[in-house]
Amino acid sequence: MAMSFSYNFRNLWIRRLTTLLTVSGMALVVFVFASILMLAEGLRKTLVETGSYDNVVVLRKGSNSEVVSGVGRQSASILETLPEIALGPKGQRLVAKELVVLIALTKKGSNSPSNVILRGIEENSILLRPTVRLVEGRLPRVGSPEIIIGSSIARRFKGAEINETIRFGMSDWRIVGIFDAGNSGFSSEIWGDVDQFMQAFRRPAYSSVIFKLRDSSEFQNVKSRIESDPRMTLEAKRETKYYAEQSEIMAKFLRILGISLTIIFSLGAIIGAMITMYSAVANRTTEIGTLRALGFQRRNILTAFLVESLLLGFLGGLAGLFFASFLQFFTVSTMNFQSFAELAFSFTLTFEIFYKGMVFSLVMGFVGGLLPAVRASRMVIVEALRAS
Repeated sequence: MAMSFSYNFRNLWIRRLTTLLTVSGMALVVFVFASILMLAEGLRKTLVETGSYDNVVVLRKGSNSEVVSGVGRQSASILETLPEIALGPKGQRLVAKELVVLIALTKKGSNSPSNVILRGIEENSILLRPTVRLVEGRLPRVGSPEIIIGSSIARRFKGAEINETIRFGMSDWRIVGIFDAGNSGFSSEIWGDVDQFMQAFRRPAYSSVIFKLRDSSEFQNVKSRIESDPRMTLEAKRETKYYAEQSEIMAKFLRILGISLTIIFSLGAIIGAMITMYSAVANRTTEIGTLRALGFQRRNILTAFLVESLLLGFLGGLAGLFFASFLQFFTVSTMNFQSFAELAFSFTLTFEIFYKGMVFSLVMGFVGGLLPAVRASRMVIVEALRAS
């Protein structure tokens, strides 16, 4: 003999206030859990989308970021002659020598300084990044102190507007354009002529060399050639892998933080569910005795109370994930621990996060309802009926 779900829903509806409070507590925990995972996923997705699978990034061996890398001019010249490099629409080799440095700009609202990536580029740099498009103004002229800024920079920093000037490297640089790179990290960068930047910052070497493969399957061959060349101390990575590695430390920190907070909050939610279910057992002692007298077994009573507790968890999970989904409309910015620069990205909800959130909420419901359900199933029929 089994009980229907309508019985469980009826009991939850009768205790509407306690049900609502318990579901709200679980929803809050799932909201925190999901939001931290969404933050980490948004960071990872932004940096992964920054790279292109067919592009190769060449850095100094042992460097984990372009900021601390150095590629000498002689090495860069050797790399430009690699036969695996693809050709552009004008027959030019799709390779670019770039410089990456950090400067501090003042944020809007808080007036606090924050590091921003300054990238020295060549003409091919934009061809190598198909997601980048100019949305306002024009590109900087070669050999001039002109720069273009990413759309995220324009939104978040003071003085980041067309025809305004930004001072760095002991020079004034005029903003002549704003570009958008979609959800990629390039939207949080400032670009200008690489030779001008090298002179301004007195840098004798490039930070990296980027090129596009004519055939993606040739990556291992070109990687081996670069890393085994005794004239150079360099390593090559696919651009997608390089940017994925840039997110690892920060994403790991966010996940650890999220799990820690979730464990703390979940204890309160589990205790709340347990109190709710113990209260339900106490208020339905006579009902439990009547069910047992009608022929329902102990396992039926145990299952009924566990189902009610799981329903609380299920509703809490749905509510928490529902409100967490609205975070996708917000963009946040924080410092990337790999590059030490400001990076803007959005919360990202995936099926995996939804699945984890629902499983976690059901676990909270199960743990919170197990002991009350066991107590209800062990009640003696006579004593339960006498309680009336």
